[in-house]
Amino acid sequence: MTDEAPATPGRIVLLTVSHRVAPGLLSWPAWQTLRAADRVLCADGAHPLLPYLREAGITVESGITVEAGAPAPAALTARDLVDECAGGRTVVVIPSGGGDGEGAGEGALTDGLARLAGSGRVQMPDLELLPGSYDLPGARLLDLVHVMDRIRRECPWSSTQTHKGLAKYGIEEAYELVEAIEDGDGDELREELGDVLLQVVFHARIAQDGLEEEEGREPFSIDDVAATIVEKLIHRHPHVFGDETAETPEDVKAHWLRTKAVEKQRDSVTDGVPLGQPGLALASKLAGRVRTAGLDVGLPSGDGIGYELLAMAVRAEEAGIDPETALRAAARTYRDAIRTAETGGTATE
Repeated sequence: MTDEAPATPGRIVLLTVSHRVAPGLLSWPAWQTLRAADRVLCADGAHPLLPYLREAGITVESGITVEAGAPAPAALTARDLVDECAGGRTVVVIPSGGGDGEGAGEGALTDGLARLAGSGRVQMPDLELLPGSYDLPGARLLDLVHVMDRIRRECPWSSTQTHKGLAKYGIEEAYELVEAIEDGDGDELREELGDVLLQVVFHARIAQDGLEEEEGREPFSIDDVAATIVEKLIHRHPHVFGDETAETPEDVKAHWLRTKAVEKQRDSVTDGVPLGQPGLALASKLAGRVRTAGLDVGLPSGDGIGYELLAMAVRAEEAGIDPETALRAAARTYRDAIRTAETGGTATE
């Protein structure tokens, strides 16, 4: 009597794909596995990948259930799936919805396979997780755009907002971002950066509707916003994307200023300086423009604290100090002293 060779268990491949990547763009190992598979299963008949697989000549079957006795005429339970792999066969399962393998059906399916493996009574096939497509850096921004589109359409508050109505929130979020930077809290910084990013996407989505009250404003989308800043960054970094060289940060700043001067064609060095910014920042910005242009402009004289603050802001700029940052740091120390006094402690110098 001869011993029979053990049956080859086969292989179950869970093929995950990213919904942030265009359907049909799969890795070469994914295409190889799909073409060589004995069966390809996908419970989602509307999966965006299916037309591309069929065009490539790959037959995809639908109808996966996870519990024995589930009412689906051509369905496979976890045990059925294991049996399908007998004799060395390969079965590929594509998760529903084009996500990252997080579909509820596939989660229950993997749970069922885990129970079978844990029972010790079933010879299990090899189980493999095969990423068919990967997210590139920045891919999650597509999720933000998608969520913003839906909120803009369906939220009673968001659907009525305008650029002017949201302007105050942009200022608030910018200040909160600066505070997070100064606090040195990484988690807070990440959250505040997200809040600032939301303002950008929100305004771009409003602009896409083309319903703003200002006359002559053409609609644009978040892609137009991104394209504009990409073009500007490339143009203003000829030492990175062109033939010029820059060895020091000063060289980079000189490139930047020369390029901006050509782009803007300003009549005055004060053009483009927003007068609505905080006073110390405004004074420092004007002083920086004067110094960079090599102009000899004396400070205006007059009575009052405003002229004293102006002179202090100019001196700070000349010393390479941001007066707004310096004042905020001093104010925070003052705040701590106030809190100490409120609790009956002794303020420290």
